[in-house]
Amino acid sequence: MIALVFAVSMNVNAQVETPQPSPFSKLEQKVGLTDITIEYSRPGVKGRTIFGGLEPWGTTWRTGANANTKITFSDDVKFAGTDVKAGTYAVFTKLNSAKQWDVMLYSDSDNWGTPREWDDSKVAATAKVDVHEVPFNVETFTMDINNITNDGGTLDMIWEKSYVAIPFTVPTETKVNEGITKVMNGPSAEDYYASAVFYLESGNDINKAVKWIDKAIEMTSDKPKFWYIHQQALIHAKSGDKAGAIKAAKASLALAKEAKYAPYIKKNEDVLKELGAL
Repeated sequence: MIALVFAVSMNVNAQVETPQPSPFSKLEQKVGLTDITIEYSRPGVKGRTIFGGLEPWGTTWRTGANANTKITFSDDVKFAGTDVKAGTYAVFTKLNSAKQWDVMLYSDSDNWGTPREWDDSKVAATAKVDVHEVPFNVETFTMDINNITNDGGTLDMIWEKSYVAIPFTVPTETKVNEGITKVMNGPSAEDYYASAVFYLESGNDINKAVKWIDKAIEMTSDKPKFWYIHQQALIHAKSGDKAGAIKAAKASLALAKEAKYAPYIKKNEDVLKELGAL
């Protein structure tokens, strides 16, 4: 009986791993300052006629195999001249003819293959591209990002004897200019706040923490933040400025009550009790 149970257990748990006919691939590429990721499965020709055969002319192809091919942009980009928001898109290809395809970015990326009900409103961009014949056979479907510059590149697809390249651009100049402006304008309120809290929690120079948190509060005076002011109370208390700590805790408490945010109501009441002001 023990031997029988052991044998059944081995059969249940045993798993035979075999190669996938269309192996999964993931490509990560930085173009300028933008991160681009492609996730897709790679079918093989395997002696078949692919375009115009396995994938007939006039049909929409999932652009790979298995789950949808997905492309993710970390920033807003232009795909073949069309504005595309940052995010993840499924890639579908309408095989118009041996000479011309439409490569489409589809906002619903969670289908398995082409959607049963195609929704044109979900097409974020369409690239009408010329198909180039290559003088050799490419066995495995391949996607890549090539012709990379600071401002863009091409999304390339090649399989069997067909090759297409879709141009795209990324907002490198805009991001660099935003960074330059930020640096030249000096630290933000968030920078001062984060630095002050770090110094408080790590036991570094508390006088610097006081200077930084006060600057953060000053910079957000038009829209005061109760969590900023609560940290100001803690920092002033640690620096020995009891009056300043009480003033900040009362201000944070009032704002927290206005926002009906119970955790900070309690935190500020605890500080005021500890300082003998409540």
